[in-house]
Amino acid sequence: MNDSTWGAPQPSAGYWGSPEQGPALSGAAPPRDAGRLAGHDAGGDVSQTRPMPTVSDPGDHGTGAGGSGSPGGSGSPGGSGGPDGAEERREARPPASAPAPAGGKADKRAGRDLRAAIGVGLGLGAVILASLFLYKPVFVGVIVVAVVVGLWELTSRLNERKGIRAPLVPLAVGGAAMTVAGYVRGAEGAWVAMALTALAVLVWRMTESPQEYLRDVTAGVFAAFYVPFLATFVALMLAADDGPWRVLTFLILTVVSDTGAYAVGWRFGSRKLAPRISPGKTREGLAGAVAFAMGAGALCSVYLIDDGTWWQGLLLGLAVAVTATLGDLGESMMKRDLGIKDMGTLLPGHGGIMDRLDSLLPTAPVAWLLFVVFVGSG
Repeated sequence: MNDSTWGAPQPSAGYWGSPEQGPALSGAAPPRDAGRLAGHDAGGDVSQTRPMPTVSDPGDHGTGAGGSGSPGGSGSPGGSGGPDGAEERREARPPASAPAPAGGKADKRAGRDLRAAIGVGLGLGAVILASLFLYKPVFVGVIVVAVVVGLWELTSRLNERKGIRAPLVPLAVGGAAMTVAGYVRGAEGAWVAMALTALAVLVWRMTESPQEYLRDVTAGVFAAFYVPFLATFVALMLAADDGPWRVLTFLILTVVSDTGAYAVGWRFGSRKLAPRISPGKTREGLAGAVAFAMGAGALCSVYLIDDGTWWQGLLLGLAVAVTATLGDLGESMMKRDLGIKDMGTLLPGHGGIMDRLDSLLPTAPVAWLLFVVFVGSG
């Protein structure tokens, strides 16, 4: 999820340049004597990009208002006040900018292509639903792919922005093993795989220079916990008899929570939730996330979950809204520390895989735990 999804679109969204660049973009007029100074500095032999108007006194070239880029030249000493001067003024006037397409605002918001975002979202939804209900192991493969790509994005950004070399190979292999072990052997298998992955990260990094060893392995263990270990709880939900419906409920509530936050925050948002972390998020947006998620949770618990009740759905929706918000803020904090807007560019209109997993990852263990408490492990 992104900062722009919780509040009104900011006028300066998408501008990441330095403050010194601002005046250069403001369209300020050049100095009145810019043309004369430019001609003087070049020794009066400046190449022109358009024909110069005919003037009465050749000696005034480069010293009067006839120099290119000098507005209002006909009123200056030495300038031509006749028709040629008027023609020069017309030529010196900058062309009017082309009007923006009428659909520009509708297609883009906060620097994102909404059409591409919707298309990618529908495509991902189709892949998830097909693999989820046709054959469970295929969906486990989808989780593994998302984990490996997410690890690649995270480790790449850490290396690019901070010089942190978290070893990708043991993380990718261990992450895949962690997900499969969680599906086949349950929580115990996931913990064992997590411990072995952390050990592999320590050993793999020993093959390189000892400089910054502690920093790199710490980042590697964090990446192993943050991406594959949390994602393993989705595989744990899937392993239940009604696993596909539990996973679907978990996904629906997370998406509905984000949708409610955007809708309410965009319309009514005025009080910032965490301005230092994510200025676009508002308290009104959080209230919308909670309300939407609790309503959807009550419906999903009654109609999708075996032996589920409406009040369990309300509690599940509340928990999902809170954890999804914390996950969103957590990744926003990381991206601000790294000085980036998105973790990747793999998904047009969305960013990277990690930009879609930010709310899902911390929500997965909470949803799994509440399902186990309410209706059993299945």
